[in-house]
Amino acid sequence: MAREMRQRRSDRELSGREVGEDPFTLGVASGDPLPDGVVLWTRLAPRPLEADGGLPAEGRIPVEWAVAADEELREIVQGGTAVADGADAHSVHVEVGGLDPARTYWYRFRCGRWTSPVGRTRTAPAPGADVRQVRVGLTSCQQYDEGYYTALAHLAREDDLDAVLFVGDYIYENEINAQAGARGYTGEQRLPEVFDHWLTTLDGYRLRYALGKTDADLRAAHAAHPWIVTWDDHEVENNYAAAVSQHNLPTDEFLRRRAAAYRAYWEHMPLREAQRPCGPDALLYRRFGYGDLVRFDVLDTRQYRSDQAYGDGWQYPGPESEDPARTLTGAEQEAWLLDGFRESSALWNVVVQQVAFCQRKGNVGRAKVSMDAWDGYPASRHRILQGARDAGVANLVVLSGDVHVHYAMDIKEDFDDPASATLGVEIVGTSVSSGFDGVERPDDWENVMRVNPHIKYYAERRGYVVVTFTPDAVRADYRVLPYATRPGAPVGTDASFVSRAGRPGFVPA
Repeated sequence: MAREMRQRRSDRELSGREVGEDPFTLGVASGDPLPDGVVLWTRLAPRPLEADGGLPAEGRIPVEWAVAADEELREIVQGGTAVADGADAHSVHVEVGGLDPARTYWYRFRCGRWTSPVGRTRTAPAPGADVRQVRVGLTSCQQYDEGYYTALAHLAREDDLDAVLFVGDYIYENEINAQAGARGYTGEQRLPEVFDHWLTTLDGYRLRYALGKTDADLRAAHAAHPWIVTWDDHEVENNYAAAVSQHNLPTDEFLRRRAAAYRAYWEHMPLREAQRPCGPDALLYRRFGYGDLVRFDVLDTRQYRSDQAYGDGWQYPGPESEDPARTLTGAEQEAWLLDGFRESSALWNVVVQQVAFCQRKGNVGRAKVSMDAWDGYPASRHRILQGARDAGVANLVVLSGDVHVHYAMDIKEDFDDPASATLGVEIVGTSVSSGFDGVERPDDWENVMRVNPHIKYYAERRGYVVVTFTPDAVRADYRVLPYATRPGAPVGTDASFVSRAGRPGFVPA
């Protein structure tokens, strides 16, 4: 299967002059910033809501690219020609090197007579550089039919972001009706019937990414900042665990689906060749350094995890969930993370991952917890925290998504003992659109805050988080929107929290 899914390169060469319609309908993107370069992405798709994007499936089309030191692209510093191959849905991934560290650049693509929008990107600081600030956006969960991507329009306008960290659920695998659900499309906006099906095939996943990227706000956010991405479950199927599907499909059938999903993901993200899937497998965990200030360890908590205990959902913990052999990361990724802790010289060690890390209980005493989050894998969580302590990590930060709410949480040595040591902090960002408008205060707010004293903030509006690292502290500014089911919502900062370097624990800013 792996050989089949790493599809052969197309043999037919096409000229850009043969592309008769604007092929840059899905915009441009950059990602995975290093001190000397970034990945540039686009996909040629003159008709994005068709399975082949409106281009011959077997064609190879040359695409020129350029990187400049100025927004008008007069001072070109790097350039060349890439190939948009039909075997890769005519996507382009250019791994640019030779750039200066900690610098903003602009880029664009050309195909025949067509020119793409201009994107802005930024390289990481040099290793060991004295860095005084790193500022990132944290976002996740953008179900197309549950709301508009207005949060991303505001994220695009955030000043001085070094990167956007997207921690999963870029698409959802559910069927979408002709009205696009909460978007309420009518007339010519109505979606084709092809979207009214659950995703299982490569064409289906490709179309879903294309649909999302037709959203102008998503394109704007990609064009404004480099993105560092990782997936969660809905890029394949809700709550899947390694080779186990939610609905217990035969393993071979599910792995074929996972292979299709992983391939479409790579085709539509600013990722390097090293992340290209080989059949149903892809190496997505990786790390990024920002001088001496921050190191980001980006995890994949889906591909290698043990199956959820007790049938998944919210369950009472017990011998099955507490089995020391259970893992959320897999042994190899866990060893990579712990080795990284030992090797790191950064002030802030940041774990960028998908599901809630801290304990979340519904009542005092024995209580149900989420079997899909780290609460369902307490031994795995303990090994990560023990590894961080053994490595002398004094400033641990975990960035998460998945649950469609904002949280500011203290990571405790013993979550059931508020007096136990605080080992770090977790910032959970709410969704872009998943969950519709949300509410100002969830029904369970009072109870959650009472029985989980390590939770300092909890809110359920749509939005994102701006996270700022300095030598003195990490600061989380929780942006919220009053609604998402119609366009044009304003954005505001609902709360801000800081955790001081060497003194972990959130306090209001």
